[in-house]
Amino acid sequence: NFLSSCWFRSLFVHKVDARKDAHSNLLSKKETSNLYKIQFHNVKPECLEAYNSLEAEVQNRLHQDKDYPCEVVGSWNTWYGEQDQAVHLWRYTGGYPALTECLQKLKTNKEYLEFRKERAKMLISRRNQLLLEFSFWNEPLPRQGPNMYEMRSYSLKPGTMIEWGNHWARAIKYRQENNEAVGGFFSQIGDLYVVHHLWAYESLQSREETRNSAWLKEGWDANVFYTGKTAGLCPHRYSQ
Repeated sequence: NFLSSCWFRSLFVHKVDARKDAHSNLLSKKETSNLYKIQFHNVKPECLEAYNSLEAEVQNRLHQDKDYPCEVVGSWNTWYGEQDQAVHLWRYTGGYPALTECLQKLKTNKEYLEFRKERAKMLISRRNQLLLEFSFWNEPLPRQGPNMYEMRSYSLKPGTMIEWGNHWARAIKYRQENNEAVGGFFSQIGDLYVVHHLWAYESLQSREETRNSAWLKEGWDANVFYTGKTAGLCPHRYSQ
């Protein structure tokens, strides 16, 4: 009968065990406790030069001040993608406690509060995310320049982060010959199910040659195919 046939078929259905840990613990680096913050600032076109100058001055002060457990990993202006946009990537050594310590100190830093007021006059909008780095990606380190950086941001289907990580843990080995892989991150607070891949190239021509060489390697095409099934929108930014 119908009930018995359904029961019989269910014996052959693959059972997926419930995950026993959070994505952040399964995918992030265990040897570090770094937390990252990425900022996207849309600047009034006429203010971009003044904004860059002011932002660089304040970043350098915070970066060099040992009382603040944070550092600037990178700071870029977008060339291709959303125009008149600045992107900043911060690292907090020590995770959430380090972030909390910085925020509390900045609330009483009069110079920083004045900077925020001045910066606000130059902005159209701003948003940020807190990120963790994938365990299988390179640690973002200082590079000899000048370089052109590409950020590829993917909005994943809910529930596919582990699958994405499994495929990219294999795929990243195809993209190491030219030292183009800078860092890979996934969101923790802010827009969820978002992944950012950051790449560096000497030029657009170098980017094309590097990417074409990856397609010649057996296995790269399969990883691109499977990760494409889990991703939604993929905005690209080319910055320096």
